[in-house]
Amino acid sequence: MTSLEPRNPETDELLSPENSMFLLIDYQPTQVNSINSMNKQDLIRNVTNLTELMKTFDVPIVLSTVNVVTGRNKETIPQLKELLSDVVSYDRTSINSWEDKEVNEAVKKIGRKNIIICGLWTEACLTFPTLDALKEGFEVFVPVDAVGGASKTAHEMALRRVEQAGAKMTSLAQIACEFQRDWNRTDSVPDFIKIMQKSGFFLKLE
Repeated sequence: MTSLEPRNPETDELLSPENSMFLLIDYQPTQVNSINSMNKQDLIRNVTNLTELMKTFDVPIVLSTVNVVTGRNKETIPQLKELLSDVVSYDRTSINSWEDKEVNEAVKKIGRKNIIICGLWTEACLTFPTLDALKEGFEVFVPVDAVGGASKTAHEMALRRVEQAGAKMTSLAQIACEFQRDWNRTDSVPDFIKIMQKSGFFLKLE
């Protein structure tokens, strides 16, 4: 039961906390309420647990909203805002966050090759920055159980488009297991188990 030494994050083909960052875009009341590709409560649970996972493993986070300053929209939903009280939120007017100077610079300043991206809707605020990031040489990973669209068809076509462009589809459970990787990494095991239980992947048997 001897594990190999941890891999070099620069050459590791799997996601790790050391080679990844998290871009979270437009999880605001208007957008969440307009999701029709999946159950809204499941969406909130999944993206909240995914965000908690990022915090557990100290993954850098870039948070962005749209149209809060203009008064057309409200802030990030409370479930996420509570977890991200220490994270700067970049408000935009551009639908494509990659075309916002502050967001673009924040992502590039982190300097990680892998971007895990969640955005509402899938067909706009996820698709557009994903295509731009891929073109600039980033690897982009989309947690499909934590994103949603205005319709199931729009969501599915958007996922197909970004996958054809080179984005990789993933999920909350897959990312969690890639980050944890080894049960001998005991510091993160309690939170890893808690997140997996809250997400319904592990049953709590007593």
